[in-house]
Amino acid sequence: MTEVLIVGAGPTGLVLAADLARRGVRALLVERARGLFPGSRGKGLQPRTQEVLYDLGVLDVIRAAGSEYPRMRVWEGAEPGAEWDMVERAEPTESAPWANVWLIPQTRTQRVLYDRLRELGGEVRFGAELTGLDQDQAGVTARFADGSSVRAAYVVAADGGRSTVRRALGIGMSGETVDPKPMLVADVRVTRDAPLPGTHWHVWPKAPGGGVAFCPLPPETGEDGRDGEESGDGGRVFQLAAQFADESAVPDTSAQGVTRLLVDRTPLREEHIAEVLWASGFRARAAMADRFRQGRVFLAGDAAHVHSPAGGQGLNTSVQDAYNLGWKLAAVLSGAPARLLDTYEEERMPVAADILGISTRIHRAGAAGRPTQRGAEVRQLGIGYRDGTLSRETRTGTAGSALRAGDRAPDGHPGGTRLFDLFRGPHWTLLAFGTPDRDADIAAFGSPAIRTARLPEYEAYGRGVFLVRPDGYVAWAGESAEGLGAYLSELGLGAGPAPVPATGPSPTPAPAA
Repeated sequence: MTEVLIVGAGPTGLVLAADLARRGVRALLVERARGLFPGSRGKGLQPRTQEVLYDLGVLDVIRAAGSEYPRMRVWEGAEPGAEWDMVERAEPTESAPWANVWLIPQTRTQRVLYDRLRELGGEVRFGAELTGLDQDQAGVTARFADGSSVRAAYVVAADGGRSTVRRALGIGMSGETVDPKPMLVADVRVTRDAPLPGTHWHVWPKAPGGGVAFCPLPPETGEDGRDGEESGDGGRVFQLAAQFADESAVPDTSAQGVTRLLVDRTPLREEHIAEVLWASGFRARAAMADRFRQGRVFLAGDAAHVHSPAGGQGLNTSVQDAYNLGWKLAAVLSGAPARLLDTYEEERMPVAADILGISTRIHRAGAAGRPTQRGAEVRQLGIGYRDGTLSRETRTGTAGSALRAGDRAPDGHPGGTRLFDLFRGPHWTLLAFGTPDRDADIAAFGSPAIRTARLPEYEAYGRGVFLVRPDGYVAWAGESAEGLGAYLSELGLGAGPAPVPATGPSPTPAPAA
C-alpha cells in the first residue's frame, strides 16, 4: 500500500513529495495534466521559502536560475516617470541570510523541484485524473478516470483552488472577491528592439481599459552558458499582469488578444511581440477551506487557501504547508502518536488566515491608487507557532524579544558551525548554547532522529537548550535539559511510554480582511 498519495504536482505537491522521499516514505505524486504547469504565475520566493529550499538541497540552483526584483518604473503612455522599489530592500544578516524576495518564474521553480524529487527516487504520474475517494479507519482508496485505483494510508490534496479532493470531501470554502475587476496574466516574449528594457518592472497605472504591469523575468541560461537573449530565441520574456476596468469584461487569453492588449495600453507595437507563451484570466479572490483535514485526508496549498497575487504570498504559504505536514506524516508512519497530525491544521489555519489578510489589504490599497511598499510582513520570517500544542517553553522571565519555543530557529555560525547545516536533513536538532555540561547533558539524547551540538553562547539564541523541529522551528526551550526527556517521549522520540500531547480547542481563524 502507498503510504501517502499526493494529488497535484504544483509547488506544494512537489515540495511535499521531495520531503517525504528523503524521509524514506513511500509516496505517490499524481497530476491530472500531462506535464508541469508552464507559466510564471507565482514568481517570487520569499526569504522563509528560500530557507526551506536550502534544506531540500535546491537553493543554489534556484538562486542561479533567478534574480533580485527590478525597480518599478511608472509610465504614462510612452513617457517614463518615477521609479521606486515595490519591495523594501533588506540586508542579509547572520541569522537571516536571505533577506529579500527572489524573482524566478513558477515553471522554473517546479522544474528544479521535480528534478530534485527524481534524484531522491520519486516520480510524478502525469495524466492521472482523480475522480473520487473513499476512506475508512485503515486508509483511503482513490479512484481515477482511467478506472484504476490507489490505496494509501493518507492523502494530501495539493490540487489547487478548484480542488477535486476538497469537493469530494464536501469541505466548504469561505471567502470573498477581493476585486470584482477581472485580471489577465501572461508570459510574453518581446523582440530585442522592443522599447522596454529588461532593467525595470514597467507599470501603466492609468492605461486605457485598466492598469498594466510588465515584469522582466530572469533570462534562462542555456546549455552553452549563454542566456536566452544571446541564444537567438527572439528576446526577453516578461510577465504581463493587466486589469480590466470593465467588471463585465472577459479577458481574451489568445495570443491575438494578449498582443492587442499590449498594443492598446503600452508603447509596444505588434511587431515587438515575438510570442505569447502562456496566458490565464481570473478574478482576485481570498478564501479558506473550513478545515484542513478530514480523517486521513489533508488539504494543502491552494486547495486550502486562495490568495490575491498581491504581496507574493500564495505559493510561499503553500510551500510552508507542505514543509509543516511532511515531517509529521513521516513521523506518524514511523510510529509517532497519530494525534501529531492534528497539529497541522492547528498551526497552519491561523497562519493562512493572517496571510490572506495581508495579501487582501495590499491588493485593495493598490486598486484604490495607494500602492504600498512591501516590507517585513511578506517575508514570512516572523511566522511562528508559540501558542501551539508542540511548543514547550520551560524558561521563566525571558525578555519579550527573546527567542522562544514556537519561533523560527535562526541561522548563524557560533563557534564556526553553521546552524542551517546542522538543521539540514530529516532529523530534529538539539542545541546547547553556553551551558555547562552538568546542566545540559544533551549527548544522552542523541539518536538517528536527533542530532546534538554543544555551542558557545550566541546572541540570536542566548544561553540555554533548544530543540529544533525538522521544519526549522523551536519546539522546546529551557535553561537546562531538565524535562526534555518527557517531552521527547510524548512525541515517540524517547524511551518509555509515549503519551499524546493534549490538544487544545480548535483555533478560530482570523478574518481574511
